[in-house]
Amino acid sequence: MLKLPKDKILLFDGAMGTALVQQNLALTSLPPFLNITNPQAIYDLHLAYLNNGANFITANTFSINSLKLKNYQYSCEQIITAAVKLAKKAVKDSKKKALVALDIGPLGALLAPSGTLSFEKAYELFKEQVIVGVNAGCDLILIETISDIYEAKAAILAAKEHSDLPIICTMTFSNSRTFSGTDIETMVTVLEGLGVDILGFNCSTGPQQMLSLVKEARQYSSIPILVQPNAGLPCINNGKTEYSLAAKQFAQYAKQLVLAGASLIGGCCGTTPEYLKECHKALVDITALPITKKNETKVASYAKTITIGNAVTVIGERINPTGKKYLKQALRSGDISYVIKESISQQEEGANILDINLGLPEINQVEYMKKVITEIQAIQSIPLQIDSTSAKVIEQAVRIYNGKPLINSVSGKQSSMDKIFPIAKKYGACVLGLTLDDSGIPSTAEERFFIAKKIIDTAHSYGIAKKNILIDCLTLTASAQQAEVLETLKAVTMVKKRLGVKTVLGVSNVSFGLPHRDLLNKTFLAMALQAGLDAPILNTGSREMMNIISAFNVLNNQDKQAKTYINKLASVKVNTINKSNNYSLAELIKRGLKDEIVNKTTVALKSKPAMTIINEVLIPALDEVGILYEKAEIFLPQLIQSAEVAKQAFTELRKHLPKSDNTTKQHKIVLATVQGDIHDIGKNIVKVILENYGYKIVDLGKDVAPDTILNTVINEKIELVGLSALMTTTVKSMKQTIELLKEKAPYCKVMVGGAVLNSEYASMIKADFYAKDAREGVEIARKVFTINN
Repeated sequence: MLKLPKDKILLFDGAMGTALVQQNLALTSLPPFLNITNPQAIYDLHLAYLNNGANFITANTFSINSLKLKNYQYSCEQIITAAVKLAKKAVKDSKKKALVALDIGPLGALLAPSGTLSFEKAYELFKEQVIVGVNAGCDLILIETISDIYEAKAAILAAKEHSDLPIICTMTFSNSRTFSGTDIETMVTVLEGLGVDILGFNCSTGPQQMLSLVKEARQYSSIPILVQPNAGLPCINNGKTEYSLAAKQFAQYAKQLVLAGASLIGGCCGTTPEYLKECHKALVDITALPITKKNETKVASYAKTITIGNAVTVIGERINPTGKKYLKQALRSGDISYVIKESISQQEEGANILDINLGLPEINQVEYMKKVITEIQAIQSIPLQIDSTSAKVIEQAVRIYNGKPLINSVSGKQSSMDKIFPIAKKYGACVLGLTLDDSGIPSTAEERFFIAKKIIDTAHSYGIAKKNILIDCLTLTASAQQAEVLETLKAVTMVKKRLGVKTVLGVSNVSFGLPHRDLLNKTFLAMALQAGLDAPILNTGSREMMNIISAFNVLNNQDKQAKTYINKLASVKVNTINKSNNYSLAELIKRGLKDEIVNKTTVALKSKPAMTIINEVLIPALDEVGILYEKAEIFLPQLIQSAEVAKQAFTELRKHLPKSDNTTKQHKIVLATVQGDIHDIGKNIVKVILENYGYKIVDLGKDVAPDTILNTVINEKIELVGLSALMTTTVKSMKQTIELLKEKAPYCKVMVGGAVLNSEYASMIKADFYAKDAREGVEIARKVFTINN
């Protein structure tokens, strides 16, 4: 646990690569290689930051991992060990009280399901960095410039499982979300759940743009916030890359960031020891705002957070084989598509959370659970409730879950709590507690209340906050235990009011064995909501039950101005949910459903020519997905999943195209990450999307020399090149590449993108187009090839 002084603002250091460039040090290789080839330069920069007020020094290890170094002469261990020792020596020689952070950046590859890198492989890469850094003597672990919350989770778990050092995690945002779709509330919810000591923001934008991010994060965060902005926006002056904010201007914004809620300030691209010196002067008399503990109960996916208690939270119950013949058959036969369609239906019907229970003894529940969670999270952003009687299944599921899940469940049995609470604590999950113990389910409300209290108290002893516990007072059947139905409702009220936790009930259990079950279910639901039920588990396909919830949210003053009620009941969409799950070809693409796409494409070919299907079905469907992405109604995983499904359809359709169409209409585009840059996440995303619009991509990879790009353009007769850069220090290489292309292949257009770029900077380096994301890359390609044709 990292203990910070309550009022004092602490300073992180500033940039490494851009600061070295500003010292006129030519970077002919990656900045971390200088730990070995020019250690004095790195030592001097560390010392300069320390002498200008830094309380934390970041070792020169950003994004150094075995995946990126496989084609280089140095190992991960060599570079990290040298970097940490240099930083430690600088601290010792400065005679300052400062801590050295191991700097862990993004891996440079997309994690599955959006990419090909598995979660466990990512974990192993981070684990290697952590072990080497710890052995070298680092004081804490800084996970920074992360734009995928799933990658952050892999890094945090590696840090937690292989060290006892404090952990800081800062993410990179574009406007209000990361590129993978994580919003600020979700970032805070997931990172706090995973147990980081400090969270925050770095890179991508200047301090002015980060003010709104900090203000919003402070609303949700119960831990300190670190902010490390760039020195404004990049620009070119006399052929050199500079930044729009001078040191004193940056320091004034730093003051505003502190007043907005930041407790720690540092710098990213473009900042130097001079910037830190000015921040130190500007902040010397300013105290940090007090950090308040937040007590809301939240579960989250990677892109959506549900706060339980703001309105009735509906948990969809149908992915549970108990009493479900067709689901059992699907699980036995390995038909995951049936489960996926069920998840889509429940979300469309109004579920806020999906319960996932795959409890069939004859299947491998661990592997099935991991596969189902991965598949659902590839196409939906709805949070999940992991439901199993097996602690092993629960742990493996919450480990690979992307977000903050709800575990169903733990009971009042000591053995149950001793198994489940360590899992919940480690992975930052909420837990559903059942009011039963070794004696079974008590008959009275008082006895159930006592078990609920025991669960909460025991959770506290494991370090789990009360806000992360929900209680299920257990619905009993009116046919067998009629008197105890009211005891359940009484227990709900007692738990809610006296223990102050959120409540859950499986509603439909009440009607087993009686006729007209729907009548009993909806009546019991209304009674339970009035008793204080927060989150019913029910069949979202019951329109009347869902309407009761909508009406209750209005009458209970939770649906302000009845906006949700009006939109839901007045919308045509209410009557257009695809109950049959018999999706059209376009719907399969839009929903990212891959299992039926080839068969559906084959059927479509019986009535329409292949080119007609491409033009009238595939491209419009992808365009619609793109519009939803731009509106932030879906996020990167869904965008990529839809593109991959369209690719399968396109591959099938190409077999049936006339030969002329099959060869001449597929335009070529070269994509490359520029020389000196070993990050290619952005390039890989663009590649996937462009391929699925029918373009042929010549992918030159990362760290590509200008001459290699030029030769490919000439030899392949390329009309459009896409260049990517994440590191500010390599934008100069991008400029050189563009200049070479303009001189030797003026017919070729260039589009550029990357975290350190913007439209103004793209114009300065003479790029023809700036693509802020993959969708814009598609529009640029259309424009170029339309003009050229």
